[in-house]
Amino acid sequence: MFKSIEINFSSRRSPVIGKHRMVAASQPQAVAAGLDILSKGGTAADAAVAVAAVLNVTEPTSTGIGGDCFALYYDAEKQKISALNGSGRAPAALTLEKVEKENLISTQGELPPFHPYTITVPGACAGWCDLADAHGRLSMGEILAPAIHLAEEGFPVAPITAYFWQRGVDRQLRRSLGGMELTLDGRAPQPGEIFRNPGLARTLRAIAETGKGAFYEGKIGQTIVSTIRHAGGCMREADLAKHASTWENPIYTDYRSYRIWECPPNGQGLAALLALNILEGFELSNLPLLSEKRLHLEIEAMRLAFADTRWYVADPAFNPAPLQMLLSKEYAAERRKLINRNRATLDQKHGTPVASSDTVYFCVVDSQGNACSFINSNYMGFGTGIVPAGYGFTLHNRGHNFSLDPLHPNALAPGKRPYHTIIPGMITRIHRDQMIDSAGSKDGELYAAFGVMGGYMQPQGHMQVVSGLLDDRLDPQAALDLPRFCIEDGTSGGRVALEQGISPDVIGALEGMGHPIQTVSGHERAMFGRGQIILKDIERGVLWGGSDPRADGCAMGL
Repeated sequence: MFKSIEINFSSRRSPVIGKHRMVAASQPQAVAAGLDILSKGGTAADAAVAVAAVLNVTEPTSTGIGGDCFALYYDAEKQKISALNGSGRAPAALTLEKVEKENLISTQGELPPFHPYTITVPGACAGWCDLADAHGRLSMGEILAPAIHLAEEGFPVAPITAYFWQRGVDRQLRRSLGGMELTLDGRAPQPGEIFRNPGLARTLRAIAETGKGAFYEGKIGQTIVSTIRHAGGCMREADLAKHASTWENPIYTDYRSYRIWECPPNGQGLAALLALNILEGFELSNLPLLSEKRLHLEIEAMRLAFADTRWYVADPAFNPAPLQMLLSKEYAAERRKLINRNRATLDQKHGTPVASSDTVYFCVVDSQGNACSFINSNYMGFGTGIVPAGYGFTLHNRGHNFSLDPLHPNALAPGKRPYHTIIPGMITRIHRDQMIDSAGSKDGELYAAFGVMGGYMQPQGHMQVVSGLLDDRLDPQAALDLPRFCIEDGTSGGRVALEQGISPDVIGALEGMGHPIQTVSGHERAMFGRGQIILKDIERGVLWGGSDPRADGCAMGL
């Protein structure tokens, strides 16, 4: 037995370099599964689904088939990026009136975080199947085989996962219907201890044999509904049967001669693009990394971005955001004027653009140059902690992100998708001698697939990683190793957490500018997210990979 240690050291990893294909994820078993699928002729889409399924087995503290997913897929032959929205919708019987009548609105104006009313239809299963159907070559049986094997035979639990597993036992699993199914006699597995999940193997095998219908319309779906209703929820079998993923046009902005891509709302990728648009007006490369002047500008740009996204991000089927105006350089210029270079502004409000008329992230690049940027989440670790009996996965609590203000664009409503924190990212090159035609037939050459997981940290992580890659020309691993800041709760006036490794003099200077600061170290570094990056070096013909030292994973390339 080894002693557990606090994460209180500066960990430097070398970037991983490969020639043909690469996978970067937060668990080594998932990376191995992805590479195995690629070696069998699978595409980046096939490998992504295999990685997602294995992460459900090995890191249920963050992700699972009882949650949601989003993906950006780069088709190398067409040079086109498509966005998959694998998020679910609120039950038809769940209304604001129902929540108010049952007196469930907290003093913060939210649903209780682990209440069964926070369970929206889990979209991950359909998302996995739809991604593989659209861009894959292998059968679901082949894709899910590694995860089924690990669930049946067991796997050694990684150290950071074990720590957060025990937190989940204490916070959710002990208190939630069926939650003890994901424990060992009421406790979490310890680092290196073997954990088996035959219930999850049963779930994945049913999907491998009969497709997503097994989850949404078969015995699994029936058990999901009966479990939720027994716990006090109101989901019905018809809510599951009606679920469908959607393919959407990704959104983007141009930054330093590169194009940064995100999924559109109801995801919060818009926040990263708004912040980058504002920062583009400053010469960040002239300011030292982690200096107070640079961090101040980045924090203030992020405050402005959150002021907009916390208002405008909602289900576009109900409240479409004015994306073209929000992402315009003219709007960014107006918002940039609100930044005081010497003082923090903690009460930024959302703008009004006017027209002139807990989560896992991973990425995969295959030998054909296709890439998948993929994110899957339970939210808040194990989500609600509610487990449909005998099926080995928890049901998420993504509905906690609905607003209970009836006038808010993100207000809870039947059949509505909530504000979503999980966002995959991608970067393509823009060449002056290769202008993208007005019809938009090509999206450019792939530069990187990237992402940083972790609640409202995600767009902040995207902005910091993109700036490191493009302003400072850091390699992927160095960009992920760099200490980060996090505006807590994703609000424009939130306290700023600074990660261990930022100079005390810089911290003091930021406090002097008016930023409310908290310093963070140890296992709490998880609040700064855990990212992965695969960068394509066209000149050398190689792939560069990085994997966040705040997680248990790695990048591997062949």
